[in-house]
Amino acid sequence: MGRVFGSVRSRAALGATVVVAVALVAAGIAVLAVLRSNLADRAEVDAGAAARAVASKVAGGVAYRELDLGDDTPVQIVDEDHRVRAVSDDLEAVTGTGSPSVRPVPAPPGEGDGDDDDGGAGEVSSTPEYSGGTARIDGSTAEYRWAAVEVTDARGEDVTVYAGAPLATEQGAVGTVRDAMLIGLPLLLVVVAGVTWLVTRRALRPVEGIRREMAAITASTDLSRRVPEPSSHDEVAALARTTNETLAALEASVERQRAFVADASHELRSPVASLRTQLEVGAAHPELLDLDGAVEDVVRLQRLAADLLLLARLDAGERPALTARLALDGMVREELSQRTGDRLPVVTELSPAEVAGSRGQLSRVLGNLVDNAQRHARGEVRVSVRTEGGRAVLAVADDGDGVPEGERERIFERFVRLDDARSRDDGGAGLGLAIARDVAERHGGTLTVGAGPGGGALFALRLPLGRDRVADPGRAADAT
Repeated sequence: MGRVFGSVRSRAALGATVVVAVALVAAGIAVLAVLRSNLADRAEVDAGAAARAVASKVAGGVAYRELDLGDDTPVQIVDEDHRVRAVSDDLEAVTGTGSPSVRPVPAPPGEGDGDDDDGGAGEVSSTPEYSGGTARIDGSTAEYRWAAVEVTDARGEDVTVYAGAPLATEQGAVGTVRDAMLIGLPLLLVVVAGVTWLVTRRALRPVEGIRREMAAITASTDLSRRVPEPSSHDEVAALARTTNETLAALEASVERQRAFVADASHELRSPVASLRTQLEVGAAHPELLDLDGAVEDVVRLQRLAADLLLLARLDAGERPALTARLALDGMVREELSQRTGDRLPVVTELSPAEVAGSRGQLSRVLGNLVDNAQRHARGEVRVSVRTEGGRAVLAVADDGDGVPEGERERIFERFVRLDDARSRDDGGAGLGLAIARDVAERHGGTLTVGAGPGGGALFALRLPLGRDRVADPGRAADAT
């Protein structure tokens, strides 16, 4: 059963068919009930009219044996002792009236049968009461609706007039309608199921195309392929567009990952090869071992490994804890005081500013920016902290050649060095600025570069001012 109704088309067709079937059955039952009720009411009206007509004659003093009871409607007149006083000629058996007998009973001695008129008049004393029963007329038994009318004849005797109306018309009409419904309902359900199947199949055809293309992309691992986008403007077209956007983002991510692995391998190759060479020479000729060079290579490897680890944590979505308040000016002052090997002096201009974030990550940003300025400055590096437009601004400027305007975004890419900074001996691996921008963005800030007042580069880190609490701080990270 699960395999039969495993597709959306099958479930949609089944669901539509069940809903329509329930609705039609409920409507059919209601129609039959209303039809039966209306026809039964009509039978009651006919029976009541016939009973009142006979009762009026009895009340008018017509003798029971002289009553014209007609042939179309069965009539029975019963007194208080359930004796039949008059009955239709062709009525052979009856149920549902005051007496099952259909033969008139003679009146006891001293009582007339209505033919001795004493000059009085009877009275029809009640509205009809209705009941169900049967009657056999000329050998044929059928169901009838009986109307009972109580009447006082001209002699003061109380009798009840029963008149029946046949229910054959009601039963025939209800049966005809019921049979038509039983025949038409399955045909209508087949039509509903077929139309739903075809419409759903047509609507889901683009989805099947998307599925086949996604399966082909998965099998081929070719992320440059895209799923077909239908020309319609419905949800399926939106799904196709979103799928293609996801594939484009995935392709870009994979390409970045491949480039990252290749660049990281390239950056690691040189210091590892240099360190191996020095160790092999030292092992063969201890007097030729360049211990200082080996230490420098180890330091470079250590820094590169730390940068790669931080980038991996940032790429994994790790976010800093933004609930701690940090005095940005105090952090800058403390970090700069611990730098003892800088080539040029650092001039500071610090104003109070408080931010929320990770001290370790923000210290890394400051260190990367100052290291970059030290490599390119001619005579001076300036670091300032101020508040501007509801944000704290940490600016690092140098008086070097600056960054060409066309390269001001590219320098934030990973493993990117400009032509005048490609030396791996005095330059970094090209990860410092990329790390700095990633950290800035995860703190809700920005990192940009422009022209400094001394003609060199001016890096500006803008962060939101500190808050008591930040919603959704993410996972805490305090990289050092």
